[in-house]
Amino acid sequence: MRLLLALPLLLAACQASTAEAPETSAAPSEATMKRLTERLSSDEFEGRAPGTAGERKTLDLLVAEFTRLGLKPGNNGSWFQTVPLVEIAAKNVSPLTFTGGKQTVSAAYGPEMVVATYRVTPRVEVKDSPVVFVGYGINAPERGWNDYEGVDVKGKTVVILVNDPDYEAEGLTGPFGGRAMTYYGRWTYKYEEAARQGAAAAIIVHDTVPAAYGWNVVQSSWTGAQQMADAADGNADQSAAIGWITNDKAKALMASAGQDLAALTAAAKRPGFKPVDLGVVASVGFENDVRKHQSKNVVALLPGTERPDEYVLYTAHWDHLGRCEAVDGDDICNGAVDNATGTAGLVALAEANVKAGPTPRSQLFLAVTAEESGLLGSAYYGEHPVMPLAQTVGGINMDALGFAGPARNVVVVGKGKSGLDAYLDRALAAQKRVASAEPTPEKGFYYRSDHFSLAKHGVPMLYFDGGDDLVTGGKAAGEAAAKDYEVNRYHAPADEYDPAWDWTGVMQDMALYYRVGRELASASDWPNWVEGDEFRAIRDKSRAGK
Repeated sequence: MRLLLALPLLLAACQASTAEAPETSAAPSEATMKRLTERLSSDEFEGRAPGTAGERKTLDLLVAEFTRLGLKPGNNGSWFQTVPLVEIAAKNVSPLTFTGGKQTVSAAYGPEMVVATYRVTPRVEVKDSPVVFVGYGINAPERGWNDYEGVDVKGKTVVILVNDPDYEAEGLTGPFGGRAMTYYGRWTYKYEEAARQGAAAAIIVHDTVPAAYGWNVVQSSWTGAQQMADAADGNADQSAAIGWITNDKAKALMASAGQDLAALTAAAKRPGFKPVDLGVVASVGFENDVRKHQSKNVVALLPGTERPDEYVLYTAHWDHLGRCEAVDGDDICNGAVDNATGTAGLVALAEANVKAGPTPRSQLFLAVTAEESGLLGSAYYGEHPVMPLAQTVGGINMDALGFAGPARNVVVVGKGKSGLDAYLDRALAAQKRVASAEPTPEKGFYYRSDHFSLAKHGVPMLYFDGGDDLVTGGKAAGEAAAKDYEVNRYHAPADEYDPAWDWTGVMQDMALYYRVGRELASASDWPNWVEGDEFRAIRDKSRAGK
């Protein structure tokens, strides 16, 4: 999901739109937003976990809403795209123990460590696996960086730091983008690389600042059933165990091995770092309840009038965590902000566009599954697109709309990356607001929501968060609101609908989504990524072969 954001500042060279300014009389409905956000985040929907009764209720509601609006089923006559998943719930988890050092270090499941597996297997057993500290766990030959250089970790347990080596930089220059996180900093990459290296287990050291969330988020997100992408080989090429360990336990592990976590972390930030064999062994075991199932993306189409084979895409994830770690007896993670708001926004945008009438280009409204499990639904769409990606002009992603109140700005995740910035700038000018770059690019929000799954395939995607410069209270109030949500409600049972919410800022932002999408669907130009962007070559190749 998201919190509050930032990434590199670049100047976007973009083509001007050929369309007239879009209609504003058909602005998204606040009543629709409230009604659907409250309904989707009610206890009746049980936190909208994929593969549960909450999913069925969510799908039924979305189909009913899109049918009411007169949209068309978007996947060859079906409202759904099937996404094959496997649900794995760990049980009877033993402590993660490290032996062979000065003293045995044991971490308890939940408060001190979490562990899971991508492998579709009833039992995982890692026993007396040699432990190697591999710094940030990055192998990036194009950047001259390899944290695995000179060591064979096949069958071993690797301990990994979160984020990139240069996340503490003041600016945006450095081997990994300076303060701005690259994909190498994401936990998903670290497990992928550990598996490629043959590691039996991969354990990430949690640290609140570089992770961008507290241990409570790790614990609530990683305990209970986990959704994985299914594969013919049962994901046999993945590490047997993946997980996290608290910073305090990691310090104890290093001390037992005669090392110092702070000193090792400092060394790992420098080029030429060499992995360190800690001289201890790790053991952990757990059983799995395994259930294969088919979740669904919801696909709704508003056909275009002149160029129906050109598509503007709107995305939002409908899922949340379902039942999670109980707080004060409440074990439903309702996901009101994250992402009942974005899902409601998808319907409200469709409703406004129907009211205004079809555009020259087709508009595709995509509610995706399993974002909380690693962008699985949008990744599946990117790999198995319903509409050709070469004919997908661009898109907008909505994830966790904020209720801090009206702001003078919006925070653009990936500001300066594509020509879509120009569309947003025009919409903002009409509101006398501005676009700002992310204030916390080290948190890697660009890689944490569904726009990334489409960007990887070359489709320009716009993703922005509510502003952090509030009309009432300015930047200080914006920062306080973001921190309050992150600490008290993000991925927790407290993310519930509040009738007292101030919808003013949300509806300002919804008007931006509407205007940008409407203009893009009425235009004839094809926005691209800026020269030198990581996704530019993919887009150019895609468009050349259309």
